[in-house]
Amino acid sequence: MKVIGTAGHIDHGKSTLVKRLTGIDPDRLEEEKRRGMTVDLGFAWLDLPSGTRVSIVDVPGHERFVHNMLAGVGGIDLALIVVAADESVMPQTREHAAILDLLGVDRAVVVITKADVVEDALLELVAEDARQLLQPTRLAGAPVVAVDGVSGRGVDTLLATLDRSLANVPPRIDSGASYLPIDRAFTRAGFGTIVTGTLHAGSLAAGDDVDILPSGKRARIRGLHIHGSSVETAPPGARVAVNLAAVSVQELRRGDAISRGGALRTVQRFDARMRVLPASPISLRSGLSVRVHVGAAEVGARLRCLNASVAEPGVEAWIRVVLDVPVAARRGQTFVVRLPSPLGTVGGGEIVDLSPRRGPRGEVTSRLERLGADRLADVALAGLGSRPWSAAGLSAQLGESTTRVKGALNALAALGKAIEIGDSYIAAAAWEDVCGRVREGVDTYHRQHPLRIGIPKEELRRVARWPTETWADAVRVLVRTGVVVERAGVVALPNHAMPASGSAGDRIRALLTAEPFCPPDGPELIRRAGGDRELLSLLVRDGSAVRVSDDLYFSRRAYEEAVGRVAAILAVEGSVTVARVRDELGTSRRYALALLEYLDRQRMTRREGDVRVAGSREIPCA
Repeated sequence: MKVIGTAGHIDHGKSTLVKRLTGIDPDRLEEEKRRGMTVDLGFAWLDLPSGTRVSIVDVPGHERFVHNMLAGVGGIDLALIVVAADESVMPQTREHAAILDLLGVDRAVVVITKADVVEDALLELVAEDARQLLQPTRLAGAPVVAVDGVSGRGVDTLLATLDRSLANVPPRIDSGASYLPIDRAFTRAGFGTIVTGTLHAGSLAAGDDVDILPSGKRARIRGLHIHGSSVETAPPGARVAVNLAAVSVQELRRGDAISRGGALRTVQRFDARMRVLPASPISLRSGLSVRVHVGAAEVGARLRCLNASVAEPGVEAWIRVVLDVPVAARRGQTFVVRLPSPLGTVGGGEIVDLSPRRGPRGEVTSRLERLGADRLADVALAGLGSRPWSAAGLSAQLGESTTRVKGALNALAALGKAIEIGDSYIAAAAWEDVCGRVREGVDTYHRQHPLRIGIPKEELRRVARWPTETWADAVRVLVRTGVVVERAGVVALPNHAMPASGSAGDRIRALLTAEPFCPPDGPELIRRAGGDRELLSLLVRDGSAVRVSDDLYFSRRAYEEAVGRVAAILAVEGSVTVARVRDELGTSRRYALALLEYLDRQRMTRREGDVRVAGSREIPCA
């Protein structure tokens, strides 16, 4: 399941665009409809041209409602950054882009709305402003599309762009530990308590018993809805409405979380790696009062700088966050820090330690450095699961930079916990399973086809259950580590004897050698040697013979000598006839014609009337 979240300044047309794309008005509150301004989260869904259905979270653009925006953008797969053509990049565009970067969102499409009210030259200037805004962030290079939400201009292009941008989003891994931040809680007649949110991790199923954190209450899932339809199971990444039993709506609030399988802990302090934004209105100092956004929760907190007395804008620092009230959180989770007054985003980062310890600064920060490295390696290993991942694909899945994930994967490979397959990695235990399937599959093939030298690579790929795009790299590793050997484009076990080395194969080789330029044809070879068509094909694959027509074969040595003589004639005379080749080789017209027609197909010669001339491929000398 994929989720798109809007972002951008107030009155730039986010809600109008969502309604144009989906036919659903995301402004659900009476106040929003009356004022014509989004103040809280809105929700819709959309079928892309490929048929993929995606959820959309529409966020408010006013600076007073950034806390509502933060409650909804966690867990999105792609940001729809909206910029009005008549105003260009504005303050909330900048703050929303910075927040998306802090939260690890790394895919976006920039939409220039109100495209019909300005000239094309100005449209391009606005697009360039947007590109420059995103350049220092992980959203750099996002495609830009101009649309008009009222007339529909550019909407088809936008839909196609969204489809392409989401096509390579890797599937989320179901780790078994479920985490759903609650961004809305309400009641509905006949159902009772309902909460909504984006399922950040794990899956949920009707009938599951779940924890509500930070309160610690228990509840049971009565039902699940996705895009207005009842479902039995909600997969990772889905926007889902959860009907809960055994808990009242009065016992819930935005920022609570549904947890199953130990995904979360209730904490009131944590240590974290934090990045202070270059545009932060203040420096970071110990004792600073802030608002911290974790999941869908917003709580007051005080900060303590751990590795310096002050963290200036644009730097990264270790900090301790002491919250006014407990929240549900997990190690590795991202968070955002804002000032309560004047409103503004200071920075954000990643939770490293949910059980912070007292001690000298140097000792505390050394522990955090170690925990940070260990945490990422552990998460990367768990994220690899049973399939190969590229560093870029896994970084998108984990919300980490590609550089950091690549370092963690290299460390795991050095420890033997992961295997590097080209540009991808797979957990060592999973790779052993692949090797086991490969050995078993190749052995079965050898027993079923004793006269073949090995299994075709594509057939083996299906046995190994390996993705097509990295299979060539996987085969190279299998060969390098001695699991299999590669022969004439197919794969065999290392101890597999070449079937053509038997008596029938040797007899066929002898017959081809005895009469090099007029050997017996295929049926005669089979009759006299006691082999079959499979054995003849095997001799061609292992290079012992060359098949020049349906039933005519030359030994490799005779073929190379014949080709060398043809090349010598062409070099001197410029052309050659069938009769000339017949006489040169002391053979019959049948063999001479078959040889030249074979060379025509190989583009070594080209027929011009009754003669052959040199073709586009050079003929190798004998």
